[in-house]
Amino acid sequence: MASMARRAHPLLSNIPHFLTWRSLGFRTICCGRLGFATQSQPDPDPVVAGTKVLETFREEFEIGSRLISFETGKIARFANGSVVMGMDETKVLSTVASAKGDAARDFLPLTVDYQEKQFAQGVIPNTFMRREGAPKERELLCGRIIDRPIRPLFPAGFYHEVQVMASVLSSDGTQDPDVMAANATSAALMLSDIPWGGPIGVIRIGRISGKFIVNPTMDELSLSDLNLIYACTKDKTLMIDVQAREISEKDLEAGLRLAHPEAVKYLEPQIRLAAKAGKHKKEYKLSLISDRTLEKVGNLAEAPIESVFTDPSYGKFERGEALDKITQDVRRSLEEECDEESLKVLPKTVDTVRKKVVRKRIINEGFRVDGRQLDEVRPVYCEAGSFPILHGSSIFNRGDTQVLCTVTLGAPGDAQRLESLVGPPTKRFMLHYSFPPFSINEVGKRVGLNRREVGHGTLAEKALLAVLPPEDDFPYTVRVNSEVMASDGSTSMATVCGGSMALMDAGIPLREHVAGVSVGLVSEVDPATGMIKDYRILTDILGLEDHLGDMDFKIAGTRKGVTAIQLDIKPAGIPLDIICECLEPAYKGRLQILDHMEREINAPRTQNERNSPRLATLKFSNDALRRLIGPLGALKRKIEEETGARMSVSDGTLTIVAKNQAVMEKVLEKVDFIVGREIEIGGIYKGVVSSIKEYGAFVEFNGGQQGLLHISELSHEPVSRISDVVSVGQQLSLMCIGQDVRGNIKLSLKATSPRPGADTNNVVDGSVPPVKEEPNIWASVGDVSNEQENENSPLEEFSGSKSEMSGVNPSTSSISPILIRSAAECEEEEKSAALSQNPKSATSNVGASKSNCKSKKSPPEDHANESPFSNSGLFPTKNVKKSKRVLQKEGEIDFNSILKSLDADGNKHNSSHTHTMNGSTDQEDEVEAPITAKKLKIGTKVTAKVYQIRAHGLVLDLGGGLRGMYRFETDGKEDFEVGDELRVECSSFSSKGIPVVSLVDDQ
Repeated sequence: MASMARRAHPLLSNIPHFLTWRSLGFRTICCGRLGFATQSQPDPDPVVAGTKVLETFREEFEIGSRLISFETGKIARFANGSVVMGMDETKVLSTVASAKGDAARDFLPLTVDYQEKQFAQGVIPNTFMRREGAPKERELLCGRIIDRPIRPLFPAGFYHEVQVMASVLSSDGTQDPDVMAANATSAALMLSDIPWGGPIGVIRIGRISGKFIVNPTMDELSLSDLNLIYACTKDKTLMIDVQAREISEKDLEAGLRLAHPEAVKYLEPQIRLAAKAGKHKKEYKLSLISDRTLEKVGNLAEAPIESVFTDPSYGKFERGEALDKITQDVRRSLEEECDEESLKVLPKTVDTVRKKVVRKRIINEGFRVDGRQLDEVRPVYCEAGSFPILHGSSIFNRGDTQVLCTVTLGAPGDAQRLESLVGPPTKRFMLHYSFPPFSINEVGKRVGLNRREVGHGTLAEKALLAVLPPEDDFPYTVRVNSEVMASDGSTSMATVCGGSMALMDAGIPLREHVAGVSVGLVSEVDPATGMIKDYRILTDILGLEDHLGDMDFKIAGTRKGVTAIQLDIKPAGIPLDIICECLEPAYKGRLQILDHMEREINAPRTQNERNSPRLATLKFSNDALRRLIGPLGALKRKIEEETGARMSVSDGTLTIVAKNQAVMEKVLEKVDFIVGREIEIGGIYKGVVSSIKEYGAFVEFNGGQQGLLHISELSHEPVSRISDVVSVGQQLSLMCIGQDVRGNIKLSLKATSPRPGADTNNVVDGSVPPVKEEPNIWASVGDVSNEQENENSPLEEFSGSKSEMSGVNPSTSSISPILIRSAAECEEEEKSAALSQNPKSATSNVGASKSNCKSKKSPPEDHANESPFSNSGLFPTKNVKKSKRVLQKEGEIDFNSILKSLDADGNKHNSSHTHTMNGSTDQEDEVEAPITAKKLKIGTKVTAKVYQIRAHGLVLDLGGGLRGMYRFETDGKEDFEVGDELRVECSSFSSKGIPVVSLVDDQ
């Protein structure tokens, strides 16, 4: 700019600096304009966001050795009330909010939403959208746990919409968050401006080995016989929820009285937190009935209503129609007087008058709506097996309440998969309760999960779960459907009764019947003090008594004790003493109902009908199951499509569910053909001729096993040529008649057909032996038969039997393992010496046998640990056991053959301490280690170890995988121990090539 100035004004170039524009404070000349120059300022610092301080309030306390905290002010600050409750690493957030507008309804629209998101345990949901969907059953049930204790404490006439939202922020899996969410909701309501009569405390009590536990963990609950959730105010009970294993009423009362003081410990921390961070309660408009309206409607309706309720001839619907007519008469009177105020609240007012009339009559006169006594149970009707084609069914009536219960059995794989933060991953017993609109003669839509239906079904499920057999004894999945046909009170307890009968009708071995009854309460309260001054306990309440009464106390159990409880109340709490007093009339009413149920069905029913469903459990090796499933499950799906049965495969277990016995037999036939089963003497098997020899035909059957059909077993008539009777590829029904001296399975065709001219019955042709009907009653855990424990193991049978090769015991309970060889193996055995070849593995597929191979018999199995075809007795199916085929490794001797030779061939090889064999007197042949079958010759001396001690001799480990046998001398058994080293000499070989040795005295 200076150069520009000099060019524009050359005379100014010599002016001193103190006279320049800049020194005088003017801006530089630019574009002919002058101005003062601004002083240079340093650049300001960038604006940095300040730190926000979240004012947090916290209360910590200890209950039952657990440190618990309430915290507010950090999360969800805009909510009317929000609290985070923590116990260990489990954190639950509960928020409450209320609508701002005036209420235009006559009920409290309280909504409780409980949600468990999978992020709380660090898991991504396993759904297609990878996000949580509709509320699950557990979430609905936890929402009910929160709703039931807080609802009675809202003031009368408060009809503003209130929403509670509880969500689990983190879970360590040790604590169930449901009780924590209920306590957090109480604290949030205390902090809010919503009028509410809290706080409340909610506690969980368990019992292990007779000792009560406060706030038990999930692991402790799995061992506990009691799961009690108790909610209360300082001096009154609000809610009880119990699942137990037949706990007595006395022990239950002790648990309730322990729970109350423990739950009260939650109250003081909430009060302190509300004092520090709570809002002032807002004045809400309450929709109350004026005294003038109540008096006017009472004068018009009280006398007609009383006449209706004193007439026991009225039924449910007749009584309702009469009350509707009374309401219409009152309406006409008010319309004539133009009393708009009373018309707006007329239904609510008439209901209040009706409630006053009924309660007054019960307290003063002791008579109920239908004329029953206070402790009288309505007439009961029971019917089991209503629909024989179903697995189990029953109809239960108590008064006008009627339910239809059905039972469906399924495989273990049909169990419901659960995705909850705590608890088991699957559920094998399910009870689904349905309440259709026609049951109360109304019109309605069927929608998704209903909170009431889920709650009632879960209560009945808890009640029946206590008497089910253990999963180890009864692994099947069970689904009970309860369809309410007519409702007039306590349909959930009717579901318990009907479900118990249906389970027994299905043949499920329940320990005993379970029944339930609902107990009600009608009380008279002192208006001045709010205390109950008089009350009556009602047994087996009607729907109207439930509506007009103070309490619905559902108690289910057996003769021995309680299995489930659910208590819901309407007033702001009931003293615990009255609650405990209700247990005795409930027990008496339960016994009356149990008497009716046991007269109808008192033991699990047997399923002998041909059309009744069948279940079977089979034990196989995993290799056999892989063959049955096929590539990608194709073979399993094909069998299911062809037969209509359902198959479930787990580790070593195959479960089959069939519609009837015919379908079951068809499935077993296909399974036997693919996998095979244990060979039974006298069993009929279908097989295919694989090859024909001069002496007979080899038949492939039982999942690829080979058997020999000798020429003498083809027909009762002499046969000159085998090909005249059978041909390769022909399918035959054959009977197993034993095994020959070489261990081959012996089959017979003539045994399946009668001898010409003989008057005998034909043998039934099929893949399964004739089925024997057995008692279809499951044994309890303590009554399980010791039949398997008393059975001798195969090793013990070998030592006591001396006729395995000569004859076969036809009894299937003591069948010796069968040596399985293919046709090529038998020919090779005839051509070669036993120890001059290297044994190789051989498959049992058709045409796949190879030379120079020998199959090894199945090793002894522990039959006590194996339960083929679970002996449930539910369904008349045959015990099936799959024998394993173990192939010999190269260089090994057949160990079972050694054991059998010790007993059966002992007399042949009784040459102990012999030094002279085959002309060899003093010559000693030493063999260097490792010893092999080729090096072992007569006269060879080796050092052997005692491998096993048998009754008639020793099994010795010669080294290199070889086994030899030494027979005791005639003068008795010598003292040996397993592991002893002996110097022995090979003195001979058995007929199967097994070395027979004698002791060597080297001294």
